[in-house]
Amino acid sequence: MMSRLGWYLAREVVNYIFATLLVLLSLFVFFDLIGELGNVGKGGYTFGAALWYVLLESPSRIYELLPVSVLIGAVFALSSMAGNSEIVVMRAAGVSVARFARWLTLIGVVFALLTVLVGEVLAPEASTAANNYRMKATKSVLAGNFKSGIWVKDGQQIVNIASMLPDLSLQGVRIVQVASDGARLERLTEAGRARYLGEGRWALQEVRETAFSRDFGGAALQVRAAQDWQSQISPDMLAVLMVKPNEMSVLALVRYVEHLDQNRQRTQRYDLALWSKIFYPLAAISMILIALPFALLQRRSGNVGVRIFFGILLGVGFNFLNRVVMHVGDLYSLPPVLITFLPSAVLFGIAGWLLWRVERS
Repeated sequence: MMSRLGWYLAREVVNYIFATLLVLLSLFVFFDLIGELGNVGKGGYTFGAALWYVLLESPSRIYELLPVSVLIGAVFALSSMAGNSEIVVMRAAGVSVARFARWLTLIGVVFALLTVLVGEVLAPEASTAANNYRMKATKSVLAGNFKSGIWVKDGQQIVNIASMLPDLSLQGVRIVQVASDGARLERLTEAGRARYLGEGRWALQEVRETAFSRDFGGAALQVRAAQDWQSQISPDMLAVLMVKPNEMSVLALVRYVEHLDQNRQRTQRYDLALWSKIFYPLAAISMILIALPFALLQRRSGNVGVRIFFGILLGVGFNFLNRVVMHVGDLYSLPPVLITFLPSAVLFGIAGWLLWRVERS
């Protein structure tokens, strides 16, 4: 349980953290809006539409900025309290460094849970809505990273999709059915359009189906106006291509990794994103613990600017390290659990060393 002093400390720290988050978020939204101005005028994409798209993407920004805001806000709050001699008075009243650390850990746990809420619920839903809205506003389509479109493996089928329209219907669908032994092609189905009916069913339109004989001695062509197609592929799965892995929820990542694994495809990139999402909330706890030594080691109010600078430097360093280990882990196929836990482990190590140093001083 927290005492009255603990609640006072929590109120000050939380107020500064939210104020810092608001300032940082405003800056990033402004820069994101500037970046979107180049698309204004495409289709029906107006300035208002660009602003709405950026606002829909803001939960993803909040998710990215929360740990840094916790660090900077906590450093600012504790430094201000130290400058007003409030920390000194608390220590004189018998509040130990360990007790300060417990209070701050509880606050950090609250922000860790908030990070989970934003990252698992708000950010993925908002990012999907933002991308769908932007596609409709610009009248653009989703095309894969290849000139030939999107390629997806589904069991014994290899599916090529030229593009996905804003209404989530597909254009230019080619379905290659491979024999169970993988040695030959059984059937090639081409469709001009495809519409999702639900429960794994698609309605193909303008269908041309070519069935190959076992010895490739002949092929039979059938033309149909419409045909049903059963597949594990869904619009949500294809929408993954519009959303960055770090903007997906843990559940969506687990499902997609399972799909890739079942189809014997490389999962390293999504495994890294999955474990990074799991460990990322721990950063809020380590960040707030790192802020405590800044207040206890330097008690002069004139040093507040220096502390804020080092706080920002640590926050930027954490984000940089997080990105670096993701790329290095993907490049060298390192164990995802180990490599994604590294940034949080480094922060906890720094926090523990600084608190030990304060306790010894």
